[in-house]
Amino acid sequence: MTEDEKLSKSEVAKIGAEARWGDSATLPRAIWGANDQPLRIGNIELPCYVLDDERRVLTASGVQAGMAIAQGGSMKKGLSRLELFVSGKIISPFISGELRDRVENPILFRTPANGKAYGYEAEVLAEICEAVLSARQAGKLQAQQQPIAQQCEILMRGFARVGIVALVDEATGFERVRKRGELHKILEAYIAKELLPWSKRFPDSFYEEMFRLHNWEYDPKSVARPGVVGKFTNKYIYDALPEGVLEELKAKNPANKRRHHQYLTEEVGHPHLERQITAMTTLMRASDDWGQFKKLYAAAKARAERTA
Repeated sequence: MTEDEKLSKSEVAKIGAEARWGDSATLPRAIWGANDQPLRIGNIELPCYVLDDERRVLTASGVQAGMAIAQGGSMKKGLSRLELFVSGKIISPFISGELRDRVENPILFRTPANGKAYGYEAEVLAEICEAVLSARQAGKLQAQQQPIAQQCEILMRGFARVGIVALVDEATGFERVRKRGELHKILEAYIAKELLPWSKRFPDSFYEEMFRLHNWEYDPKSVARPGVVGKFTNKYIYDALPEGVLEELKAKNPANKRRHHQYLTEEVGHPHLERQITAMTTLMRASDDWGQFKKLYAAAKARAERTA
């Protein structure tokens, strides 16, 4: 048996993720959340974050602890305790293939403190709890698994309470007020309180590709740009930042005397800006003309919206 054959599916997936995301700048990044601000359900605390692609995640260790799954001890096949639990002969009949795949492939992301963490989309915990409670109702659980079922019941009741509050907010219109508060928090994360000194944020390759697709002559020593370049930059770069950020940048920089990126934060705004510039430069390189780029951009945007 080769070394690769000895690895479990989850180990292979995690190694692949590490290789794929070896450059930490490309990792999904948590823009909201902190370990000292967990989601509290009764006495259960679940560290939670919102990533820059708007996925709501719970840390893998938090999910395991929240379900009262034993920590440490002997391990099998290199799987985490949670993976062992959902793949066990008692619970696995109640776990869908899609759910098992999501458990075996946790999300590797950057925390606001710039550390690395594994997590699961919040719905994963609810789906596992439903499976455990279904197994209990079917009389399949062993005695030592009953405490896990009890935790799952507490969690599901807590989720239901949170859900009914969200529905009331929507029905009464308070959701709009709450969203305004959320927007304020997003702007605080993205917009710097002090104007940052200028530094080059847009690489020459970004403009070189844009000029190529329009058959414009490109001079890397010149800062002169056709007026439409600014409109393109807003549409394909700044508009991809969270809703409200571009409007706030325009409000802070109405006469365009500064560069918009000087108003972005170093911790959240600039990393997101750099990722978007890289993505758009890649699409332009793959295009033969501006029309083809617009089609590729529209297809990529539609794909992102479907998976959001």
